[in-house]
Amino acid sequence: MTVNPPAAYGMYSYDAELHQVVHMLNQSGFDKEDICMMVSPRHPIATFVREANILNAERKEGVVAEEFMGWLFEFGAVVIPTVGFFIRSQVFLHALVAGGKSRCLRGLGFSERDEQRFEKQLHEVGVLVYVACAESANAAWAAEILRRTGAREPGLLQQEAFMEAATA
Repeated sequence: MTVNPPAAYGMYSYDAELHQVVHMLNQSGFDKEDICMMVSPRHPIATFVREANILNAERKEGVVAEEFMGWLFEFGAVVIPTVGFFIRSQVFLHALVAGGKSRCLRGLGFSERDEQRFEKQLHEVGVLVYVACAESANAAWAAEILRRTGAREPGLLQQEAFMEAATA
């Protein structure tokens, strides 16, 4: 049984300034590889990814698309149901494998109740930002940063929650 590290999470609306959230996390010592974003298929990011055509775009549009996609590839993972996903981190790869594509939140350690609630919110045009941390104290600090940057329901997942999810 694999136990994931402690983590913080928060739900953001479609109009949240995610680059500012990430910037605040980075300035507070959290690497982009420790951050996962689960994005609604209705979110503007999903639309941009779906419509990005780097090879056939005008030069200026192609550069913008290339820079934006490069930004997404720096994260530990970006998951957009029905569109695609990018994964750099072992923690997030394990979550997708353990939880299955449709149960990624369970693989990250969320309870079934929270999984259903967050999936509904994601469907309604939201973004779940998840930060894997080395220690519980770091997770508490990440949750505070998420709260300060406007996250709805910022919270923590401790190792016990992961162990419970892994045995369920």
